Amino acid sequence: MPDLDAPFAALADPTRRAILARLAMGEATVQDLARPFAISQPAISRHLKVLEDAGLIETRIAGTARPRRLKPDAMAQLWHWLGQYRALWEDRFQRLDTLLDSLPQPDETPAKGTAE
Repeated sequence: MPDLDAPFAALADPTRRAILARLAMGEATVQDLARPFAISQPAISRHLKVLEDAGLIETRIAGTARPRRLKPDAMAQLWHWLGQYRALWEDRFQRLDTLLDSLPQPDETPAKGTAE
């Protein structure tokens, strides 16, 4: 099992999650990624470094540009790990539904003013 501490720590920050959401649409430069945020370009660069160190994104060299893009394999490892727990909880909820469906329903009391 790969070490997931760094990727999950990187995902703990909302700015980095927003950057990943943007990169899910395609690669982007630092300027493109900084545009929607009210923080400096160096701050965006620090966020990108955390994401890259966590193995979630990579930099492509294109002349003088350095666009970033998602690393799908890293995201797939996270989904795989989370998927194990999703299946566990879905099974537990299904068993709870079955149990609740098997319980007797409480008797309904007649409304006031109606004859029995």
